[in-house]
Amino acid sequence: MASAFDVDATTLSRFVMASTKDQELVILMNAIATSCKLITSAVQRAGVAQLYGLAGEVNSTGDDQKKLDVMSNDMMINALLNSGVCSILVSEENEEPIIVPKEKQGKFCVAFDPLDGSSNIDCNVSVGTIFSIYEKKPGSEGTVDDILRPGSECLCAGYCVYSSAVELVFTFRGGSVHGFCLDPTIGEFIHTRNKMMIPEDGGKKIYACNEGNSTNWDKPIQDAVAEFKSGNKPYTARYVGSMVADIHRTLLYGGIFMYPADGKSPKGKLRCLYEGIPMAMITEQAGGIASTGLFQGKIQRIIDLVPDDIHCKCPIIMGAPRDIKVVYNKYKDAGIEAPEL
Repeated sequence: MASAFDVDATTLSRFVMASTKDQELVILMNAIATSCKLITSAVQRAGVAQLYGLAGEVNSTGDDQKKLDVMSNDMMINALLNSGVCSILVSEENEEPIIVPKEKQGKFCVAFDPLDGSSNIDCNVSVGTIFSIYEKKPGSEGTVDDILRPGSECLCAGYCVYSSAVELVFTFRGGSVHGFCLDPTIGEFIHTRNKMMIPEDGGKKIYACNEGNSTNWDKPIQDAVAEFKSGNKPYTARYVGSMVADIHRTLLYGGIFMYPADGKSPKGKLRCLYEGIPMAMITEQAGGIASTGLFQGKIQRIIDLVPDDIHCKCPIIMGAPRDIKVVYNKYKDAGIEAPEL
């Protein structure tokens, strides 16, 4: 019986302390973990607690807010505000940045989407939380400029996916990607995935995108998707519509996830600061590629983008190098300079 229990389990706090020796970062990650546990409880009880449906409001980018959106946002803000280690908070659900009162301020700035994929809530499809963490600039008292910085300066990026299991996945700048599963019997996130990597050969041939927008895509994107669907062994389409779920699958199985710019949304639809940058950092440090596709006249790394607004958007093409290469080749065929892979 004892063999069924790990008497020396690596918890989230233990892992962060061993990896960084930064007590304030341990406090911050614990605050995020606490938020994720609270959101887990709300998501799992959404039906019986009558948390489905709209809250009657819209968020910072004009999307209708669900009841769980509002609740998840409050949970994250309250945990981070009272952690004592944050100065600036940016949430998808709040139009303006949240400046932490001086008596509670610390050195970190956090941007987050408290409940990504919330359009799927009412039909019980996987949703998640995404976050990116920056450290205040030296001498700063905590302003929005401390967080409007490229992904190359991001200290930590992560997401939590709420599904059959609750998994928290994150990486520190320049490090590996690690996964932690919530053990409901002890209420702790336990280290279960060590140095997560996209399969070296590209993994399963899967493409994920909203093909309902295909008529508005540029021709190289249309041609790339057409190639994925052609041949004797075409790729499988797997699009959840919840970025956390789609990226989590891509990390584990391989393939490509795309939400490119199009004629209707020339800057893309996903938000740079709390969707594009954190997922790009995770993808790259798991051996993948995170590109904008053709954006502002050239193909760029998402991680190099400098947000000009807390809610600015960027196009996203992420996944295994094998599949990103297909997209890049189509741009080259159109006479557009693309990176060599």
